[in-house]
Amino acid sequence: MNDVTPLIAALKTEIGADAVLTDAADLAPFTEDWRGRYKGPAAAVVQPSNTAQVAAIVRLCAARGVPVLPQGGNTSLCAGAIPRNEGVAPVIVNLARMRRIRHIDAANGSMEVEAGCVLKTVQDAAAAENRLYAVSLGAEGSCQIGGNLSTNAGGTGVVRYGNTRDNVLGLEVVLADGTVWNGLRALRKDNTGLDLKHLFIGTEGTLGIITAATLKLHPLPTQHALAWFAPSDPAAALQILGLFQAACGSRLSAFEMINRRQLELVIQHVPGRRNPLGELHEWHVLVELADTSGGDEMAALLQQTLEHAAEQGLIHDAILASNETQRATLWEIRHSVSEANKKAGVGLTTDCAVPVSAVPAFIERATQAVHAIVPALDILVVAHLGDGNAHFIPFFTFDAWRELADPAAMAAAMRRCVNDVAHELHGTFSAEHGVGQTGLPEMAHYKSPAELALMRTVKTALDPRNLLNPGRLIP
Repeated sequence: MNDVTPLIAALKTEIGADAVLTDAADLAPFTEDWRGRYKGPAAAVVQPSNTAQVAAIVRLCAARGVPVLPQGGNTSLCAGAIPRNEGVAPVIVNLARMRRIRHIDAANGSMEVEAGCVLKTVQDAAAAENRLYAVSLGAEGSCQIGGNLSTNAGGTGVVRYGNTRDNVLGLEVVLADGTVWNGLRALRKDNTGLDLKHLFIGTEGTLGIITAATLKLHPLPTQHALAWFAPSDPAAALQILGLFQAACGSRLSAFEMINRRQLELVIQHVPGRRNPLGELHEWHVLVELADTSGGDEMAALLQQTLEHAAEQGLIHDAILASNETQRATLWEIRHSVSEANKKAGVGLTTDCAVPVSAVPAFIERATQAVHAIVPALDILVVAHLGDGNAHFIPFFTFDAWRELADPAAMAAAMRRCVNDVAHELHGTFSAEHGVGQTGLPEMAHYKSPAELALMRTVKTALDPRNLLNPGRLIP
């Protein structure tokens, strides 16, 4: 085992003793995931204040062969932001102190921010300039831009604006030897060679540490029309999605579906959450239209489309938000699912994406696969139906989980049977959460030898000593 005492001393000299944590109590919040399921050892947690300090940290660790684990808000659902329980304990580089918004260019539709900026802070800063940073997700009050970039985060706005990758113009990255690559361009067009930023978006800190980004901004929607409705089943929801796409075009900004059991858990475990409709139907959808004008027109279009769906027998019930308070209340239900599930039991969250047309078949076949292992087990469904990403969650009460003879084997079997269905439908096991630790066996199982070889070639070229977040992404 490496003696890290000289390294710790060098780090304290380089960035200040107050920015280097080594006591067990101080390390605890950074070495355990937010759900309390995974924990691993760290040599230290360092909290740099700028890019130069990140580069110095990487150089010091590289000189001593100590791995580096970049960390943002630690909101991962797949153990992607905490140390492993094998190999050399890493130095965690937590970027929370790097939270400056460096520059906003409203006319260019861009903003330059540091990786430690909380997503909600970025959204609010853009809105203050009458612009929208379009990535939005339930953890936006605590997740950080660096983590969003490292996992290519998705969220509820992908149907209109795309995922994180589609909303980034440039990056600043510290490489494995401490070199800083400044690619903070704010251009929509640049054909001067490889688009290097895409090497680092979605690769979970295994190729470099993202320290800043130039983000793409959009016109800020000022008018919204939102409804909550109960489709007869997922196939009906898919038909209704088609109706909205045809009638509303780019105004369609969200189309989110959850099942009855998921809504029940939100109502039971998150204070202030209530069923928006008269009864608990089997399926629920939140649909939102947004634009810079035409609020009354959009509300009428929303109602007309729902009426059209009802005439075809596709909807049981619906409610339209009549003001901003009601709109916020309905969104709070959708954004409360992770909190509810954490309080209620152990949900084995999956992150599958299939072609949008295959989502109903995926839900049906995945349910059959899970029930072949544990009959009648609760299933939670949280689907970004508009982009084909369905979080299919086999759910155990705490007591049922404790009674399992081998919880790890059960978790692996559940994930594999669900992911198998996605694979058979030409889908993926990881759409927006990243691969982390829980998805690493799935990479080995589903990726072709040629694809894995290409990934290893890139990894070896950029990090030949395998010191940047080792044991992630690439088996």
